[in-house]
Amino acid sequence: MKAIIPVAGTGTKLRPHTYTQPKALIPLAGKNILSIIIDQLHEAGINDFVFIVGYLGEKIQDYVKTKYPELTCHFVYQNERYGTGHAIDLAKEIVGSDEVFIVLGDTIAEYDIKTVLESPYSMLGVKKVDDPRNFGVAEIEDDGFISRVVEKPSIPKSNMALVGLYKIKETDLLFTCLQKIIERGNTTHVQFNLTDALECMIQSEAKFQSFKVQNWYDCGKKESLLQSNATLLKKMGGKIMDQEKFENTIIIPPVSIAEGCEIKNSVIGPNVAIGEHTVLNYTIVKDSIIGSFSKLYDVVLDDSLIGSDTGIKGETRSLNIGDDTDIDLG
Repeated sequence: MKAIIPVAGTGTKLRPHTYTQPKALIPLAGKNILSIIIDQLHEAGINDFVFIVGYLGEKIQDYVKTKYPELTCHFVYQNERYGTGHAIDLAKEIVGSDEVFIVLGDTIAEYDIKTVLESPYSMLGVKKVDDPRNFGVAEIEDDGFISRVVEKPSIPKSNMALVGLYKIKETDLLFTCLQKIIERGNTTHVQFNLTDALECMIQSEAKFQSFKVQNWYDCGKKESLLQSNATLLKKMGGKIMDQEKFENTIIIPPVSIAEGCEIKNSVIGPNVAIGEHTVLNYTIVKDSIIGSFSKLYDVVLDDSLIGSDTGIKGETRSLNIGDDTDIDLG
């Protein structure tokens, strides 16, 4: 089985961070979004990955090759972003007739992945949502099989949203349906959507079972990213490197601090993730994500997302600052 991970999006809702960093590499609970996805799949036994890259794709490629040299990795560039259906279709030559597990590049969820992989049927991950109009929606029969899927319906007949997890056994049929909607120009909301190809498969009598995810973490914008960071830190417990070197510093768990950090006269936590080789002095920070190689002096931060290579001095603020920024609030 191969895993396909589309990570070509620009992540506009996370700007300014995504001007210089792909959304998939935004820090989260001591890792990043992409590494959490890859680790989850790799631990379940998947070793062959296809990454659909585009915007800042060379950073994705460099990161994966450095971090996961043991994996078989393919990189396909989606130069024009025409939707998830178009992205998956680009992997056709690499995938061939192998079964695939598709995970959208911003989808972090908790579910029984081994049960999903061992199922004799194709499977789609779902979760109940309050307003399904912004999602692909699955209409599910009493036996758990899916009778219909619709992308962002104006009048939903179900509140079970597709969360971005798709195990496909009938791969040849998937690519046949993708080619059909692309050749006919069948777009939904101006894009070729994977959901439409799945509906084509259902109409061609492919059987899809649904599986419910226990938790689904939203990483689409600053507020939800910080909330997901806090939740994952509590679940994972956080990891603190070189804590014995931190002078006159109080740590309030859960906290993740990468290696090489210099921290003095500070209070860190709860719910804080700090990247490697960052310096903090006379700083209080909670409910925040701090990038790598940053320097913070005499600041109090709350609900903040700070990029890498950033310098901050000054007062209490709630900040949303991208990479390579220098700010003096004094």
